[in-house]
Amino acid sequence: MLKPNRNGPARGTCLEDGANLLSQQIWCWGQDILRPEGNWLIESGFERTPPPDGRDDCPSLYTLTMSGRRKILLRGFGVFYGAPGHGCIYLPRYKFAPCYTSMATLDQPLWSPDDLPIMRQPAQSKRSICAALLVGLIDWIWRYEAHIVACLGIEYRRSTLLEWGEGSRPSIPAEDFALAWRELLLDIESDAGAIISNA
Repeated sequence: MLKPNRNGPARGTCLEDGANLLSQQIWCWGQDILRPEGNWLIESGFERTPPPDGRDDCPSLYTLTMSGRRKILLRGFGVFYGAPGHGCIYLPRYKFAPCYTSMATLDQPLWSPDDLPIMRQPAQSKRSICAALLVGLIDWIWRYEAHIVACLGIEYRRSTLLEWGEGSRPSIPAEDFALAWRELLLDIESDAGAIISNA
């Protein structure tokens, strides 16, 4: 699959590529919120929940409810994805290590990582469920990026990555970004159980 770097795409490991892609993606979601023409997450169907009084250190929550009551919750420190009857996975931003809980929804808003329920690597009996959730989440991210380019154009995504590409952070060009998620999805689909057990 495509490995983000300053010199163009190259082959790399699934876990490393996933961590780099997710970190860059979370940056992009932040830029999509700040889009001068309007908050793209809101336009894409997300619900914004502002922080409560006394939590000025926390940005707003963004939650998308999809068919089958599946939910995606975006935070600067990771992504939470759940489906009733299956549970939830959480992907932390800087380590592609999906954690699992059988809970389908959160008991409290996810203002900080401390608000997460107890999450662990899935037991053997739950690995196929966790793998399906991971595939569902990555598929949604890939489609989100393809939709961005289709609706707003590649120049928009390039503009959101201008500051991200500076410095030593791994970066993948806007032209390859959706494709990199698609290729990660194919890698995960081919061996999701091993990826989950090794994360």
